[in-house]
Amino acid sequence: MVKFNLTYYLINHNVWPEGPERIEILTLNYTIDMMIGELYVITFVTAIKITLDFIKEHKRVTDLEKANLETELLFLKSQISPHFFFNTLNNIYSLSVEKSNKTPKIILKLSELMRYMLYETQSKRQTLENEILCIQNYLDLERIRHDERLEVNMYISGDIHEKEISPMLLLTFIENSFKHGANKNVGNVKIDINFKIKEDFLYFSVSNPMPAVTNHVDNLSKSSGIGIENVKKRLELGYNKSDYKLSIKNKNNNFVVKLKIKVA
Repeated sequence: MVKFNLTYYLINHNVWPEGPERIEILTLNYTIDMMIGELYVITFVTAIKITLDFIKEHKRVTDLEKANLETELLFLKSQISPHFFFNTLNNIYSLSVEKSNKTPKIILKLSELMRYMLYETQSKRQTLENEILCIQNYLDLERIRHDERLEVNMYISGDIHEKEISPMLLLTFIENSFKHGANKNVGNVKIDINFKIKEDFLYFSVSNPMPAVTNHVDNLSKSSGIGIENVKKRLELGYNKSDYKLSIKNKNNNFVVKLKIKVA
């Protein structure tokens, strides 16, 4: 009725010029046609509003999920340093009880690692070069502790420049190899570490001898401890499934970890 009266008094007495006949009074045909036309407009506007609301809500949920993932990643990353330092401090305590002259060197190496972990691992990605340097410092620390009974072979092939990786990811595997290899075996221990860069991927592997005691082997087969589980969770949250492949196996009386991961 509003449309009819506005058209009749302000525009033209023929309120339906596009219709089949001249309309100067409110008829049923005119009313039905106008209602259908307005229904189209309302439906179209409603569809736009629902679509915009859906997009806005989807963005809100996506941002919230992203924030939650980042928070969880930061929490997982924060677990690494205490876990690592806890093990190392235990070693320092053992050496101090023995009044070993190795203690000052180990404390110095530990301080270098602490500096790296506190100030260089805040971003999502760290250069592969820095990560390898951190690993070398850790290996130096372990060599001081174990002397000649420990043989560590580290191989690097390919171009490691301008490659990036999630910080403190690889060190956990290496620390685990010492924890279950060098620390739980009597006699000489050999640990092999390999870094191979091929195109956009790093092919990383570390192997250590299995402990002789059966219950240790059982623990290893279950990948116990927060270290390995922490890394698995960080890989799930920080990388696409197509960007990495992790394999942990017992092979020829050796515990072998292989990781293919995108570093481009």
